Amino acid sequence: MTDIKNKGETGKGGNLSVDEKKERIDSLIKTLNEASRAYYDEAQEIMTNFEYDALYDELQALEEETGYRPENSPSINVGYEVTSALPKERHATRMLSLDKTKDREQLRSWLGNHQGLLSWKLDGLTVVLTYENGKLSKAVTRGNGDVGEVITDNARVFVNVPQEIPHKGRTVIRGEAVITYPDFEKINSQIDDADAKYKNPRNLCSGSVRQLDSRITAERHVNFFAFTLSSAENVDFEGSRRNQMEWMKEQGFDVVHYEMVDHDNLLETIDKYEKAIPDFQVPSDGLVLTLEDLKYAETLGTTAKFPRDSLAFKWRDQEAETTLLEIEWSPSRTGLLNPVAVFQPVELEGTTVSRASVHNINIMESLQLGIGDKIKVYKANMIIPQIGDNLTKSGNLKIPETCPVCGGKTEIREVGDTRTLVCTNPECQAKKVKKFSLFVSRDAMNIEGLSEATILKLMGKGLIHEFPDIFLLKEHRQTIAEMEGFGEKSADKLLGAIDRASHTTPEKILAALGIPGVGVVTAGLIAAFCGGSWEKIVSLRAEELGSIDGVGPVIARDYQNYFSNEKNRQMVDRLTEKLDINEERKETGNKVEGKVFVITGSLEHYENRNALKAAISSEGGKVAGSVSGNTDYLITNDPESGSSKNRKARELGVSIITEEEIMEMLGQ
Repeated sequence: MTDIKNKGETGKGGNLSVDEKKERIDSLIKTLNEASRAYYDEAQEIMTNFEYDALYDELQALEEETGYRPENSPSINVGYEVTSALPKERHATRMLSLDKTKDREQLRSWLGNHQGLLSWKLDGLTVVLTYENGKLSKAVTRGNGDVGEVITDNARVFVNVPQEIPHKGRTVIRGEAVITYPDFEKINSQIDDADAKYKNPRNLCSGSVRQLDSRITAERHVNFFAFTLSSAENVDFEGSRRNQMEWMKEQGFDVVHYEMVDHDNLLETIDKYEKAIPDFQVPSDGLVLTLEDLKYAETLGTTAKFPRDSLAFKWRDQEAETTLLEIEWSPSRTGLLNPVAVFQPVELEGTTVSRASVHNINIMESLQLGIGDKIKVYKANMIIPQIGDNLTKSGNLKIPETCPVCGGKTEIREVGDTRTLVCTNPECQAKKVKKFSLFVSRDAMNIEGLSEATILKLMGKGLIHEFPDIFLLKEHRQTIAEMEGFGEKSADKLLGAIDRASHTTPEKILAALGIPGVGVVTAGLIAAFCGGSWEKIVSLRAEELGSIDGVGPVIARDYQNYFSNEKNRQMVDRLTEKLDINEERKETGNKVEGKVFVITGSLEHYENRNALKAAISSEGGKVAGSVSGNTDYLITNDPESGSSKNRKARELGVSIITEEEIMEMLGQ
C-alpha cells in the first residue's frame, strides 16, 4: 500500500510574519491558477469548488491585509487563458467578473432603496454578439476579460441565436452560451468510453463553443441567453435596464429569466428561485442582482475586477458533518481507478447522501483524507455531492497497490498537474467491459438493466470477473442493493432480469461470447447447422464450419481457435452449468431460399435489423450490406425515398418491398 503524501494544513495567516504572509499569497496564487487552468482549459477538476472558494477568500484577506497583490493573482484576473487556435480579439472594454456573496441580508443591504433585476446566474461561457445593419457580424468569447476568441461561425449554429434582427443600428449583446441538462445527458449517453464523458454541462459547453469545426458545435445544441445590452445605436431606453431586457426579447433573443425586486420583496424572490432549482433545465450556480436605474449604475463605476452595479449571489451550501467510512476505487475501461468517498448517510437538500466523488489523488491529498475522519459534505449548486472540508485530517489513507477488479499492479500517473491511479494489467476485466456489454446486450443474453456503468460498479466490488459470475450475483443481493443508484427494488429487478436470461438458446449464448465475426445471424446459422446441440456447437472443426453457407474461412479459424483455448473452454463450461439451454430447434425453412435481401431505413415490426436478418436466414435467405446486381429485394418502409440504396435498386431493377411484405413472404 502507498501512503498519500501529507501536504500540510492550509494556513490562515494567523501570527505569520509579513514575509511569511507574502509566501502564503504566492503559494495560494500558484494553487488557484493551476486549478483554474485545469478547470477552464482542460475540463478537469483538481480541487472542489468549496475548497477553491475557501482558498480564494483566504487570498483576498491576505492581500487586503498586506497590500501585496502580484499581477498574476486571480483576484485581479477575470477569466481563463486563451489557448485554442481560434482567432483572438481584444474587447473594446474590459469584461469584468462579478463580486459575490452568500449572505441574503448583505445582498439586500447592497440593493438598499433601489430597484433591481434578479436573474439566474447561468453556468456556461460568456459570449458577446455584435450586429451590423441587423445582421450577426461577430461573436467573441469573454476569454480572460481583455482578449477573447472569435467564434462567429460557431455562434451562427447556436440553437436560438438570431441571424438577423429588426434593429439596423450597431448592436452589442452579452449573454451566456449553455447546454441544458437533458442535452448534456443525451450527449454523454452516446459516449461509450466512461473516461471520455464530460464532467458537467459547463465543460461540455466550453469545448462546444470553442470548436474549430462549427459542424460539431451544431450537433451540441448550444443555447444562448442574453443578459446585458452593451449598446444599441440610436435607441433610448429611458434609463431603464428592464426596458433593455424587453427590447432584446423584441429583437428575437431568449433573455435570461429575471424578476423585478426591491428591499421588501428581495428575500421572498430568492426563495422563489430556490424552489425552482430542481426543475430548472439550464445549469446555474446562483443568482445575479443588477440595478434597474442605468444612469445611477453608471455613476458607480468599477473596481479593478468588479463592476459596482451588479452583485452575484451564490447559494449557501447546506453542509452536514459525517464520518468517512472508506474509499472505493471505481474502475473504468481505460484502467483509470476513480476514488469515491463512502460516508455515514446524511440528509442534504432533501435527499439522503452517502457517497461523493473525490475526482483524483490531488484532491485526496489536499483534503488529507483518512478512514474515520470527520468530514463536511455538501451539494455543489444544490445538486452534486462533494466533500467540503476534513475536520480531523488524519491523512491515513492508503492507495491500493493492486487493482480491485483483477489484482493487477497499480501505479500513479501524472497528466499535467493531475495525479491519477491506474491499473497496469492489460488483461484487466474492466478494460474489457465492452465484452461484458456485448454479452448482456439485447441480441445476446438480453439482461435488461446491466449497463456498462453498472458492470463497472460490480467489477469494482469484486463481484464480476468472468461471464459466469453474472449468474452468481443473486448471492450478493444485499451488496447490490447498497450500491450507488440502487436499492432493494432495483436489486430485485436486476436479479430478476438475470434469472430470465438464464433460460436461453444456443444461438444467444454463441452470439454473446464475443467470438470475432460471430454475430446474431452467424450464430443462428451455426446453431441451425448443429441442430441446436450445444455440445456439437462447441466441438465444430474449421472444415465443418466452412461448409456452412455464410461462414467464411476467417470466421471458421477464429471460431475454432476460441474453443480450442483451454481457458475459454473452461469459462464457457462454467457458464453453461448455470444456464437452462433450450436446444429444441425449429427446422430451417425455405420460404426465401436462395434470395438475397438488403435492408435500409428504420423498422417498425422487428426489434432491429439483426432480428429481421435472423428471420430471413431461418428461411434460407441471405442479407447483404449493399445493393448490387445479385440483390433480389430491397426492404424499406419508405419505398419512395431518394436514398442512394433506393436509387441503386431502381437503376438495377431490384424489387423494392416493405417490412410488411417481407413478413408475408416469411409467413409471419
